[in-house]
Amino acid sequence: MKTVLITGATGGIGEAICKMLENHPEYRVVVHCNNNIEKANLIVENIRKKGMDAISYQCDIRNFEECEKMFQYIRRNFKRVDVLINNAGISYVSQFQDIKLEDWYEIFNVNVHGTYHISKLALEDMLSNKSGNIVNIASIWGIVGASMESAYSATKAAIIGLTKSLAKEYGYSNIIINAIAPGAIDTNMLGQISKEDLEYVVEDTPMQRLGKPEDIANMVEFLISEKNSFMTGQIISPNGGFVIV
Repeated sequence: MKTVLITGATGGIGEAICKMLENHPEYRVVVHCNNNIEKANLIVENIRKKGMDAISYQCDIRNFEECEKMFQYIRRNFKRVDVLINNAGISYVSQFQDIKLEDWYEIFNVNVHGTYHISKLALEDMLSNKSGNIVNIASIWGIVGASMESAYSATKAAIIGLTKSLAKEYGYSNIIINAIAPGAIDTNMLGQISKEDLEYVVEDTPMQRLGKPEDIANMVEFLISEKNSFMTGQIISPNGGFVIV
């Protein structure tokens, strides 16, 4: 039985991934959160109702020592991490010249350094087992960039580069590493965008709607399954046709 760790599991996409996993009794699930432990515990309760093993853990992924303690807890309970979903992240909307230094550093600390911390620890388990699967949640803006979201775009571009590099480095160890770069997904993260701008996005999207968290969860479902045995280092972008590259 494999253990799946989802970071940022109480957010819209993270919660949808956990919901999807309820249909897969072949997994044990670790629900990570930064501050909403009550919701994380509720997600665990729902998974356990399906007869599956699940645990929650609260830590700040910016802090490597806290991440190490989480992995120690996971290893005591579930032996190791076999599948990692790097989903935790924050967004930031501002003109580039108006971005404060502390805000620039903060978004990199969460989105990039946090991904580095968790990936480094998970890869210890995967290398020992000569098997593993990592899915990084990036963004379409990491591919093409977004006006007013330069900091966010830069962090997601970094994750895309990391995904490709690690896939090349660890493919020889039977570790599959891909990224999903969603377009506009209907989650709380869109709260910083005006209603008018969202209407523009929908109008300019060939499929004429925002994405749903379930759209991303379904892609994760395939990427971590045995059906995906020969795809690694790829950046898959469910965006309704808003951007086609």
